[in-house]
Amino acid sequence: MVRIKMLNNRKSNSHPAKDNSIRNKGSSKPASGDRGGAVSDKAKELEKIKKELNGLIGLRSVKQTIDEICAFVQIQKRRQRENLIAESQVLHMVFKGNPGTGKTTVARILAKLFKELGVLPKGHSIEVERADLVGEYIGHTAQKTRDHIKKASGGILFIDEAYSLARGGSKDFGKEAIDAMVKGMEDNKDSLILVLAGYKYEMQQFLETNPGLRSRFPIHIDFPDYSTKELLEIGDLMLKQRQYYLDSGGREEIRLIIEQQSSRHQHSGNARLVRNIIERAIRIQAVRLVQKGTITREELMAIKRRDVQGARDTCDLIGGTE
Repeated sequence: MVRIKMLNNRKSNSHPAKDNSIRNKGSSKPASGDRGGAVSDKAKELEKIKKELNGLIGLRSVKQTIDEICAFVQIQKRRQRENLIAESQVLHMVFKGNPGTGKTTVARILAKLFKELGVLPKGHSIEVERADLVGEYIGHTAQKTRDHIKKASGGILFIDEAYSLARGGSKDFGKEAIDAMVKGMEDNKDSLILVLAGYKYEMQQFLETNPGLRSRFPIHIDFPDYSTKELLEIGDLMLKQRQYYLDSGGREEIRLIIEQQSSRHQHSGNARLVRNIIERAIRIQAVRLVQKGTITREELMAIKRRDVQGARDTCDLIGGTE
């Protein structure tokens, strides 16, 4: 299991240069290729990734927990350089929350963060679910799981709806996947972080059925549902990135859909719901505009109430991907 303590055995570009002779003579500035420049570049990249995380709408408690983890990693490295006792902590995690609450997105950002902090050598994220791990005959599941662990080595293996691996009972091949996963954690303890994700209640039940798993995943992060205001902000951002915008009627229509879906469904889809509406509304707008002879720049950008209503009538509002 990846532990912060393993940083002792890895060279890091964040260490200051020990020999001042590598600097330009008569200058206090780092020479070209000096480690000081590497530190600066690494610090800039780390700041860039943190800015990406903090730029996500909502998720205040999630961001706070990740800030704590990153600060802990950095301080333990500083303690090591001062020959102080450094705490060791397993970094495998459980993400608990409804669909569309940003779990996959945060896992991708975490992989990049841990690379810059010197915890992971590659910083990529491999995302799988039960169908990717569970095979059709004895031995097939273990091999599929090992293959995905190998692909994720150096980064994060993100297992969505992880609780489904334990649903079939002791004779189900899902148990074989869990066993292979645990072995893979041990075999790749210095180069792999596992993140198990799923609904809050189901994940709690899953960990209770396997005490060995609970001890291996000490960090639990709850992903709250977005508020209506936050979902509207997410919608505005999605459209802005595509150079569209909602007119007042379109915005009001999306607000009504969000509130109605939230009251009808326990798991309303969150950001997935908004994404589905917007992507379909853009297509509805295209059908409306292509029938016109002359189209202005403003018309190409505006998503109107009728477009959102059309999306509502023809779109699977709860489905989609995060």
